[in-house]
Amino acid sequence: MQSVASQLNQDKTPAPLTELVLTLLSASTAIAHKVRQGALAGVLGSAAQQNVQGETQKKLDVIANDILKEALLASAHVKSVASEEEDNVVPGNPSGAYVVAFDPLDGSSNIDINGQIGTIFTIYRALPDVAADSHKQFAQQGRAQVCAGYVLYGPSTQLALTTGGPSRLYTLDPHDTYQLTQAELAIAPECQEFSVNMSNLRHWSPALQGYIQSLQAGKDGVRSKDFNMRWNGAMVGDVHRVLMRGGIFLYPANTQGAVHNGKLRLLYEANPMALLVERAGGRASDGKQAILDIEPGTLHQRVPVFMGAAQEVAKLEGLV
Repeated sequence: MQSVASQLNQDKTPAPLTELVLTLLSASTAIAHKVRQGALAGVLGSAAQQNVQGETQKKLDVIANDILKEALLASAHVKSVASEEEDNVVPGNPSGAYVVAFDPLDGSSNIDINGQIGTIFTIYRALPDVAADSHKQFAQQGRAQVCAGYVLYGPSTQLALTTGGPSRLYTLDPHDTYQLTQAELAIAPECQEFSVNMSNLRHWSPALQGYIQSLQAGKDGVRSKDFNMRWNGAMVGDVHRVLMRGGIFLYPANTQGAVHNGKLRLLYEANPMALLVERAGGRASDGKQAILDIEPGTLHQRVPVFMGAAQEVAKLEGLV
């Protein structure tokens, strides 16, 4: 078997970037241990505080954020860090070559029910003429990412990763080393499976409601084939399923004020997942343009998300 370090070397990944990826992955193994222990380690339940998004934090949210932040700020390669759980950019080494953004624990609502959760991360080259504590370090399009990935904490701990080449899948072994288990992930252009929170149907545009209803009509409707719906309540789990067996994942904009532009964050959720999907042959859009082409505005900017099977996502564009 081939370790992630060996694969990165084979992919001719620059040594500093390889070291940074391995730092991230070392932190993820510490989080994986906490996740496995669950209630035994006292990490379940609410932390009785809110993050910058106004969301109630779980204890494990805070723990995962602290583990990642401590590991990254100790790296000489990291100039700046941004996290879902941090109000502002956290400065690191002023001469660091990279900046890192992450969602330390995606799927927080699943923590206390032993459901799917994961860490999503992205790496950009640092901007040399911008201060380490400036949000402008992260005002870069998704296509500028030099690495994107996620770690899914499930029955086995798995890593999906790209450094510009194919999206690859690794599995954590008993010795805390990620071993390559799928060299190239590939998303079929057509599908018969969709992932969306149907409870929000009434809040979507009439055109999007019509699209969903055409899927529900199955082989008796205009699509002339049956579709299945799956929903984990965690982007990391739902997109992982798309990468593994195809389909589409949707998180549209709502007419509700709190999520009128979508719930998912561009920087550390939509962009890294979009790169993984595109490098697996899929398509990722906000309904109007490719997610990776969006010009970011604010650090915690939200966007609608449609990603997965290329032909199906193309049908969705223009409906939001």
